[in-house]
Amino acid sequence: MNALRWALLVLLLVGFDQGSKWLVENNLPFQQAVDLLPMLAFFRTYNEGIAFSFLSSLNDTVLVAFTVLVIGFIIWLWRGVDSGRWLSSIGYALVLGGAIGNLVDRLLLGKVVDFILFHTTNWSFAVFNLADSFITVGAAAIILDEILTARKGSSVNQQKDRQKETENE
Repeated sequence: MNALRWALLVLLLVGFDQGSKWLVENNLPFQQAVDLLPMLAFFRTYNEGIAFSFLSSLNDTVLVAFTVLVIGFIIWLWRGVDSGRWLSSIGYALVLGGAIGNLVDRLLLGKVVDFILFHTTNWSFAVFNLADSFITVGAAAIILDEILTARKGSSVNQQKDRQKETENE
């Protein structure tokens, strides 16, 4: 897939993220759970930091600058990925789309809209959004691709070693 197609995928992901947040902002009451399933609810809230409100004491300019640096780093890493490694490329597209989606919130609102809540009666996970989900799934895809590539490389090296041993006998 060429760069234009990957860019379109990233834009599509940002669009899904921003569209979901627009729907939530305009239709979901603030901090009132709307149960969807016994363990899943919509719960609109805001994250003024990054990743589970980490660094929420920093001002918006620092958080925006940090996010822009992270986005640049993601693009730099992605450019080094072999074109045949589609799983990594999908992972980078997801991470980039999620990072940009949350950056748009920070630029427009000064905070990030979160609305997905997994919970039980005694426990709840941090509230998150589609962008956060994209980042998590994307990171998992990149890690999985790295593991599979390392295994494949190891398997190829083992086959070469066996072939050399057979030739030497």
